[in-house]
Amino acid sequence: MARQRKEVDAIVSQTDAPTFENTIVALERSGEMLTRVNNVFSAMTGANTNDTLEKVEEAMSPKLAAHQDAIFLDAKLYARVKAVYEARGSLDPEAKYLTERYRRDFVRAGAELSDAAKTELRALNEEESSLGTGFSQKLLAATKAAALTVGSAAELAGLGPGDVAAAAEAAKARGLDGKWVLTLQNTTQQPAQDSLEARATRERLFRAATLRTEQGDANDTRAALTRMAEVRARKAKLLGYPTWAAYVLETEMAETPEHAIKLLTDMAPAAVAKAQREAARMQKLASREKPPVTLAPWDWQHYSAAVKKADFQLDDAEVRPYFEIDRVLKDGVFFAANKLYGLTFQERKDLPVYHPDVRVFEVYGPDKHPFGLIYVDYWKRDNKNGGAWEASYVDQSGLRGTAPVVFNVCNFTKPAAGQPALITFSDVTTMFHEFGHALHGLLANVKYPELANTPRDFVEFPSQFNEHWASEPTVFANYARHYKTGAPMPEALAKKIDRARKHNQGFELTEYVAAALLDMAWHTLPDGAHVPDVGGFEAEALHKYGVDFALVPPRYRTTYFAHIWGGGYSAGYYAYLWSEVLSHDAYQWFVEHGGMTRENGDRFRAMILSRGHSEEMAPMYRAFRGRDPSVEPLLEHRGLVPDKVAPRAK
Repeated sequence: MARQRKEVDAIVSQTDAPTFENTIVALERSGEMLTRVNNVFSAMTGANTNDTLEKVEEAMSPKLAAHQDAIFLDAKLYARVKAVYEARGSLDPEAKYLTERYRRDFVRAGAELSDAAKTELRALNEEESSLGTGFSQKLLAATKAAALTVGSAAELAGLGPGDVAAAAEAAKARGLDGKWVLTLQNTTQQPAQDSLEARATRERLFRAATLRTEQGDANDTRAALTRMAEVRARKAKLLGYPTWAAYVLETEMAETPEHAIKLLTDMAPAAVAKAQREAARMQKLASREKPPVTLAPWDWQHYSAAVKKADFQLDDAEVRPYFEIDRVLKDGVFFAANKLYGLTFQERKDLPVYHPDVRVFEVYGPDKHPFGLIYVDYWKRDNKNGGAWEASYVDQSGLRGTAPVVFNVCNFTKPAAGQPALITFSDVTTMFHEFGHALHGLLANVKYPELANTPRDFVEFPSQFNEHWASEPTVFANYARHYKTGAPMPEALAKKIDRARKHNQGFELTEYVAAALLDMAWHTLPDGAHVPDVGGFEAEALHKYGVDFALVPPRYRTTYFAHIWGGGYSAGYYAYLWSEVLSHDAYQWFVEHGGMTRENGDRFRAMILSRGHSEEMAPMYRAFRGRDPSVEPLLEHRGLVPDKVAPRAK
């Protein structure tokens, strides 16, 4: 931070008149060491934290916020930026766009506020940063503490031998020999719910997940998140916006909260109706139990799996032997990247890693020259945040001459020693998704660091688009092979997976839309609003938006919604659906133009993946697609329109 401050001071103190080079470009060059250090530090506190790192994070987060304020609230520095902005007419298009971005960012950071307002904003920024760090640390501790411990293997009936062994290993790691532990993922529903036969165990697991951060103990997040919502609303007011959501979405593709909410609420009725039909189908099965079962939220995954088996003759236990993780990575994820973009990957075992689970691959371009690295860290650990994500240690930048170093993190259940590393098709899709983010970073070709960062409702587009290649026939046939024999998955079984694609889509869309609308409810609160009852506010918001279907709780309830309180997606969780419209529409372009070819991949790379935010995203997409995106491919994929035979890429 001190180094960047000196670099910025040198910009401010120079006597030469402000120019694009001595002000904007100089700012782009500043802080390179801080960015690299902070990228790595953030990666470690997310994926491999410990008590020492958490104490450092707690101490540094408000200082980092203050450091940003010291730059963006510097009146003399802003005067130079504004002078370049006012004389931008002679600049080339990219330089002009970068200058406009800088001026906008300074204004949005409070550069034009009064001194008194700046002082208040600085205090709010530091408080928000501390609250966000505290929330993340509480959630990590609460998730670990809430893991379900059982005393007999009978309570885990239905789980495969590998999963039972992994639960025994997890218990042993916690000093609970002779017991079994099911660790929690950050979502409401847990993967084990699919298979667990004991209803009491399913209920205990569900309650452990949904109440993990509402125990009234040191890990209770309610006070922190309600104060965070208040701080954000106050910041928005200071900066001239009616709500935090209005502030955030001004620079996104959606532009306003109303546009984002409309997308979500337009989807909600069809999603809930489909979920209700799914529930009715499951209830028929549950009613045949002895004694009959009245469906509850903790039963959904279990009976959904039963319906999948009954209606499609598809059982995950039958499918998983064909998805060994190393083969999926090399013969699926990497294979698809080679077919589309000409990339190849070579594992590097001579480079240091932060945990034995981590692997490193060097990335080669079509010219066979190395140009980047990717780290992968797939197995769940107690000191790792939940979920799956991608980020970078080093960003590509033409100005700085840096090559990309990116990483993927997931939370798959690690097999016990001697067991094969088999995953579900959902996990396969997650691997393709996160690698889509990695491709966006690896294939970037931008000059200025500032222009590498795309809006949040665009950033999920390349990742969701890349999911499609998990099901592309030639890719699927290459990786879906039995872990023992190497035999390809039988065509009949592969067809079952394809036919079941729309299964449970009512549930998946409803739980997502409910969470996204919760995000909007919290971040459209005006300044001065106080929420004394988090649970009551949540219930009221779900009812208001018509997504209060008790059998389908939000994918993340308020108190463990890491995306919006500690993960940078405040007022932005809608982005996944916004980007999904783009992803399915773009895939449809591939279908219409010959499918998975190098020519098509190179076009997508040149017009989308390499461009960063070097221009506004809507015109960028329009240039690729030839028109604005259509929602129809998404509706068809989700099963929200009458079934029809959809063409597939070859």
